Formats: sequence, structure tokens, C-alpha cells
Amino acid sequence: MARTRIGKDKLAKTEVRDGFRVDWDVPIEMDDGLVLRANVYRPNKKGQYPVILSHGPYAKDLAIQDGYSSVWEHFSNDHPDAIAGSSNIHQSWEVVDPEQWVPDGYICVRVDSRGAGRSPGHIDHWSPRETKDFHDCIEWAGQQPWSNGKVGLAGISYYAVNQWQVAATRPKHLAAMCVWEGFSDFYREMSHHGGIYTSFIGNWYNLQIKTVQHGVGKRAFKSRVTGELAAGPVTRTEKQLKKNRTDLDADYISHPLDDGYYAERNADFSKIEVPLLSCASWAGQPLHPRGNYVGWLNAGSKQKWLECHGLEHWTHFYTPYGRDLQKQFFGYFLKGEKNGWNRKPKVMLNVRRPGENFTPRGEAEWPLKRTKWTKYYLDPAHMSLAKKPSGKNAKISYRGMSSDGVTFMMPPVTEEIELCGPIAAKLFVSSDTVDADMFVVLRLFSPDLTEVTFKGTVDPHTPIAQGWLRASHRKLDKKKSKPYWPWHSHDEQQPLTPGRVYELDIDLHPTGIVVPPGYRLGLTVRGKDYVWPGAKTEDEQFTLSNFAKPLTGCGPFLHDDPRDRPKKIFDGTVTLHTSAARAAYVMLPVIPPKSAERKKK
Repeated sequence: MARTRIGKDKLAKTEVRDGFRVDWDVPIEMDDGLVLRANVYRPNKKGQYPVILSHGPYAKDLAIQDGYSSVWEHFSNDHPDAIAGSSNIHQSWEVVDPEQWVPDGYICVRVDSRGAGRSPGHIDHWSPRETKDFHDCIEWAGQQPWSNGKVGLAGISYYAVNQWQVAATRPKHLAAMCVWEGFSDFYREMSHHGGIYTSFIGNWYNLQIKTVQHGVGKRAFKSRVTGELAAGPVTRTEKQLKKNRTDLDADYISHPLDDGYYAERNADFSKIEVPLLSCASWAGQPLHPRGNYVGWLNAGSKQKWLECHGLEHWTHFYTPYGRDLQKQFFGYFLKGEKNGWNRKPKVMLNVRRPGENFTPRGEAEWPLKRTKWTKYYLDPAHMSLAKKPSGKNAKISYRGMSSDGVTFMMPPVTEEIELCGPIAAKLFVSSDTVDADMFVVLRLFSPDLTEVTFKGTVDPHTPIAQGWLRASHRKLDKKKSKPYWPWHSHDEQQPLTPGRVYELDIDLHPTGIVVPPGYRLGLTVRGKDYVWPGAKTEDEQFTLSNFAKPLTGCGPFLHDDPRDRPKKIFDGTVTLHTSAARAAYVMLPVIPPKSAERKKK
């Protein structure tokens, strides 16, 4: 059980500022004797209040403006309502702003996880050790004299992902959790997409983790509030720092299959029992959205809600829309407010249209029961997507890494069509090498054939949906697979025989979009990452200070590591085949209007 060290602590201090009390660097002792540091932001009036807690590696004292300057510039300019009424000096990356929560009777607790920020120790992300620390911090917070015994979890990305893990350990003081864009499968969503390794890990580690590792000291930023070093009071050598952290890139690439390494990090969803609000982004592929859907579907919680929104993943967490949603959820479960949350629809969709236009709509389940799973068949002879298979023998080839692949186009739609849910593709493929990487992209085009893109997690120009599969990872888990959602086991490699045709089932991340009349859908099959056509010129490329490369359609989630994708294997000639026996298709989740459904009944 975690406990607070009382006495002559040289770092801990307390003060009243900005209308509330802040306890800085509160020591929380773990079961192995290591002390984590937390900031506690609480009402200055004595009493017992519910706690909103976060635990993670991005340094509790690092302001967004300093650590993520370009993000802050875009965010604050585009969404002034999200930062209104706050000085924003307490605002840190991907966690709640205490100036916007404490006045409403909440206590905000931020804990620097082991080895990060002002907490010493060895960094081992999302490990059982880190999850145990998180569990004990929740129990600690629930027992403090200022706590009403109810702890809620809130945060984006990292601060969402670890909620799945810790909730499965069932801390008795955990009363509610809001997972805002948090993946839930460390193999399928973080390290390998369809069995293809992503280079995101190493770049993220270098730019967002090493820069605030405990011991970076004077080389790191200072708190805008206290002037203290955000990465701790000591400055260590690079050699010492390296010894005190895992090499996540090496760990992930050395585990190319879904083995025990990932299993001990993935949560057992059936053990999650607290009220859950899972918030997903339509255009966040490939990192987070799948995890929000899978986690929500499989969580054992009797009270759970799914919300789907658009724009960047940091945006609506802070806007009045997202903040009010969270406060209503936590108010109901942490304060006992009779605020109508229990009457909320179990699924809250912000129905998306081109131009980032959204219409709220409630549903009772997801995927939606009224979904008409509709197949559109690939026709290589006409490069089209047709409602019926041609039945003729046809094929088309492309070079894996040296071409943009092939695109099949649907005729312009004559009336509005809504797609919402999982997407699946079935392809029949041969390669002239022993493997092939399949990148499948669902795209939208305006009547003049200009591609229409959407704001994603971090990238302003993402397609509707994407899916990935390494052909040697084609083996399906038959118990988990559904016709509209193939699930690959990723437990063995099955090399191809060059020239032989193989059946591949590929899941594209779930998404939602309304296709207006005159627009058309396209399906691109290629052997490398999607690139938004407008990003091919340097002056059109979008960059953020916390990412290593320009964002050109896939954000930082690229699949370009030569260790994983040698050209001699993955730049071969790939051929798509169709025939009467090989009807290749993409299955789309077409949603009929509710009014049409009522008329039918």
C-alpha cells in the first residue's frame, strides 16, 4: 500500500495560488520503497472532495506551451473557448487543467510515473511494475483526509491507455474512468499494425520521453509556476540515464509476434467493472480508435458509454463540449449528482461530414444493429468498385515500395450514404517474393475528383480509414473474427510461395462518415504508407515540434523501418486477382436512416 512520507521532506511544499491550494511534489512511497512525486491541486476550503487522477511520464510540471509549443499555438488559436477563463500556467500535456476543475469541487492529482519528471526510478512503460504503482496511487488518493474516497481517472493517450490496465486490477477507491483516445492492444495498435512494425516508437521515445526523464535536470524545462526543474533536481550523465530506462524500440522490434511480452501488458477487459466512458476519434488511425471500441465492447463494466468525435485528439478533451461531458459523467459517479447522466444514450455519435461538420446523435449499441453490411467488389478490368462481382478472371500488379499502388473507384453516389462501424476487405494476392505488406486505404473524393481528407489525431489530412496486413501474418483467430471484423492471431509467420495466390482478410480501423451526393469512395491498395497528394510538395507539409518528420497523411505512425521492411522482400511485384471463385471486396457499414427503418417496420 502506498503511503505519504511525513516529516522533513526537502521537495514537498504547499501554497495557495490562483484561488486554490497546491501541494507540490507530494511524496508517495511505493511498496518497494521508491518515492513517486505528485502535485495535488485542491480547493482551499476544508472538506472532502472527489479526485481526478493521472499517472504518466510527460512531467507534471512541464507546460504544454514549453514542451509542445507548436501544438499549443495551433490549439490555442483554433479553440480559444477551450482555454478561456484559465491562466493556463498549470496546463500540462494531455491531462486536465486544475483551473477548470478545482473550482467545481474536484481535486486534481498528477503523478509523475516511475523514472519520469520529478519521480526517480527505472522507466519501463506500461509494465506490470508501472501498473502496480498506478494502482497504489489510486488507493493512496482515496484515503487522504481531503478525499471523499472516490477516485476518477481522466487523460488523453498515455493517460488513457494505462487506465485499461489499472482498472483491471480493481482498486477499491476507483469509482469511474474516462478513456479519451487510448489504445488497448500493445501489439495490434502500438507496436505492429497488421504485423508491420511502426517507427513511431523510437521517435516518440526520443522526443517525448527522454527529454523529461528524471535526471535530465538542468537540460530540461523549468516549471512556469515554481521555477523548479521539470525533470527533477538532479542532473545525470547520458550513460546514467540510458541505464535507467528500457529501450522500447528494441523491445518492440525484438518481439515481432504477439507473445507473452505484450500479453503481460494487455488488460483483461473482463475484470474492468467501474463505470466507463470511452471516447474515440473517427480519424485517429492507426493508434487509438480501435482500442476505444475494443475496450468498450469487452469491458466487464455494467455501466459503460461510448462517445465518438472528430478533430485532433487533444481538442475536445479541453473544449466546453468535452469538458462538460466529462464533468457530467464524473459528477454523477464521484459526487452523486442527479444530473441526468444515467439517461444518456449508451453510444454518443458526432456524425461526421466533409468539412469537419458534425451532428450529435444517440444510439443504443455499437456496431449499430441496423447496419447493412454492404460489399463492393474490386474490378481490375475497369478499376472500379461494383455492387456485383464481375465473375471474370482479371488481375493487376504494382510494385510494393516503389509505386503508389492501385485505386478502385466507386461511381458517384446519387443520395447521401452514411458509413459507421468496422470495415473489412478481402483480397486475393500473389507476390514474387516470400512476403508482401498490404496497405489498404478507404478514401473520399469530391465530384471534381479532389481527395477529401479529415483532421486526425495529430495529422490534418487523414483519409476515411486505413488497414494493414503483412501477408505472412494472414492467419485468423476464428473465435474472435467476424465477417465485418477479421482478427489475426499474429502468433506465427507463414511465408508465401512466390507466384501462389493467397486469400487475405484485412480489417480497416472502424470509422464514420456521411458521403454527400456526387461524391465517390475509392479503395487504394499499396505497399507503403498512404501520403496525402497535397503533401508531396514541401511547402504543403505539416509539422509539429514534438514529431521527427512532417505529417503527410498518417501522422507519425509510419511503417518505414528498414530492419522490418527490407526492400528485397517488400519491394517485389504484388498482384491482385479476381475471378468467379475469387471475389475480392471491401465490406462497408452502411447505416440506413432511423426514419427509413421506422417506415420499413
